[in-house]
Amino acid sequence: MSQQESVLGSIGYARVSTAEQNSDLQHAALKAAGCHRIFTDHGVSGSSASRPELDKMLEHLRDGDEVVVWKLDRLGRNTRNLLALIDDLERRGVHFRSVTEGISTTGPMGRAMLTVMSAFAQLERDQLVERTRAGMAAAAEHGRKAGRREVTAGHAKVKRARDLKAQGLTPADIGKIIGASRATVYRYLRIESNEVI
Repeated sequence: MSQQESVLGSIGYARVSTAEQNSDLQHAALKAAGCHRIFTDHGVSGSSASRPELDKMLEHLRDGDEVVVWKLDRLGRNTRNLLALIDDLERRGVHFRSVTEGISTTGPMGRAMLTVMSAFAQLERDQLVERTRAGMAAAAEHGRKAGRREVTAGHAKVKRARDLKAQGLTPADIGKIIGASRATVYRYLRIESNEVI
């Protein structure tokens, strides 16, 4: 039986880590892969335990469906989580395909390739974390502090945010005007005149 014959319906899953990121690239790839429905989590990191659209998709799936993702790291939080999700799909008679890596569980080598590729993806993530920690340690040795720069009450954006707040604007509107996130605007509005953050 061919892959097309064995798949009842292709359903896409997309995820972007921040609300500002755009899912258009993933959506275009998933539509080109034949997905008739796409579930998308916005502003949800891969490490987040709660992914509402993923949960909805998992409830929607039927025996014979196929879950399609743009890349492996869009589905699983880590290698173990990814493999657990795919194990669950297979037990339910649902196939899995990753467009970028060209992996499909409908083929005879799919599961073996998936295990290898997800292991490499985890290795890459672990190496990134290790490089970040090493960079922070090196910066500390040279007297530099990691993290965002200090902002004082005298900072121009803080003053502008306060002025706009006094005019009755909401933090969301203020953020759009000064080019800052709503969380940053709240931070600016909490700064006292002698406080440094």
